[in-house]
Amino acid sequence: MLLRLSSILCLLACALHAAEEQAHGVAFEQWVRDTFFEGYQPASYTQTWDIPAEANLKHGGIPANPKATKFGMPIDLGDALRQFSLAEEESAFLLVAGFWDQNGDFKKWVHGLPVVVTAAQYRALWAPITRADLEKLDAVVKDKSLSLEDARAQAQAIKRKAPFSKAIMQVNPKLDAKQRRLQCSLRFGDFFHYLAPNVEPLRQEKPMIWGVAMPDAFKSPPRRKRQGDE
Repeated sequence: MLLRLSSILCLLACALHAAEEQAHGVAFEQWVRDTFFEGYQPASYTQTWDIPAEANLKHGGIPANPKATKFGMPIDLGDALRQFSLAEEESAFLLVAGFWDQNGDFKKWVHGLPVVVTAAQYRALWAPITRADLEKLDAVVKDKSLSLEDARAQAQAIKRKAPFSKAIMQVNPKLDAKQRRLQCSLRFGDFFHYLAPNVEPLRQEKPMIWGVAMPDAFKSPPRRKRQGDE
């Protein structure tokens, strides 16, 4: 009985943590969709694009993905294989980025900008990683015949070597009792250097996106790093 109660409490804690982690991203995405994309609501939260091309009537008619992160920290882009597939396509997309600072239990938006990412630019971020390289690493991460410790050690050993060590895009194995995933991210400095070279990576007193002021601060406790995040 005590073991079952402990398991339930653990699941509740994980769910609460996940909600806290996602609060800033959800709030930003909702604001972007409501403000610039006619309040578009995705049919599924697992769809490839948060805002598909047909829902982008005013900003180029290309698909868009809003992404939010703490100022100075990497931008998490999601599943590595899915993102690599986007690099294989021949279409551009919008990456609408929002950056916040933590102030107690509140997050304050301090920078935001949309960037058009061409297929060539996105492929360059992944080079020299190939799909076969990614699939090999993904298989190690998801191999349940390996303990979490062994899978994590093997994944990190692969990640530290070429081609992953030579790429701009960062791969991030996520392994714990609740997940075995391979995610990817773009470092803060690399985002500005490669995708927004004419924009200063500085905090702004009144940040704006497409001439619209970003929202006020909102309540969202500091993120606690999950065991297994790499």
